[in-house]
Amino acid sequence: MEPRFKPVADYALLISFATEIGDAANQMVVAFDRAVMQAKLKGVCETVPAFVNILIRFDPLITDHQELECALRKLMETVQVGDVSAGRKTVHVCYDDAFGPDLTEVAKTCGLTKEAVINAHLAGEYHIVMYGFAPGYAYMAGVPDAIQVPRKPTPVRNVAAGSVIIASAQCLVSTIVMPTGWSIIGRSPTKILLNEPDAPFLFDVGDRVTFKRIDLATYEQMSKGVKNG
Repeated sequence: MEPRFKPVADYALLISFATEIGDAANQMVVAFDRAVMQAKLKGVCETVPAFVNILIRFDPLITDHQELECALRKLMETVQVGDVSAGRKTVHVCYDDAFGPDLTEVAKTCGLTKEAVINAHLAGEYHIVMYGFAPGYAYMAGVPDAIQVPRKPTPVRNVAAGSVIIASAQCLVSTIVMPTGWSIIGRSPTKILLNEPDAPFLFDVGDRVTFKRIDLATYEQMSKGVKNG
């Protein structure tokens, strides 16, 4: 698909690489995001990458839609998806019954044992595709087909920060107490909100993520002094 440029208000451009979610489009989004940040184009203030598109916010006193689109199209000709190096992050997760209230239902839906669901989750090849509506709320693609389940019909309130949740092909680690309609299969003590101005979150879009299983005692030890939200 030919990239589509759409003006947003008087201060942004939305560039879409596909109309449906897919790895190829997201890889192009990540590569283009990195290229724009490195190019330091005149007037560009911020980039916001998503599943298949990217929002480029600019200062309308410095540039405009037409001028920036021209510069971005020229830059796009130089972008090579294979040139993007992905960071690698590890997230610890405890699948204790108290932390994974939906493990039994996920196992039943998928025709697996709970242990098989855990092993499948650990074997997934995850990567960060975008940030969502909450601080540090990083959407990961890569949930194995064998444990893909739909969203619940009704959300659950007061889900703890650090909850590891899945829906369809996506996985998340929540960072604040909030409602969710996703299946809760574990909890992580890994710190995601870093409280650092230059690197506020653990993840960058495009990062590869590996989940590592820990027991309850290790979770409690790692959780001391760790606050995500």
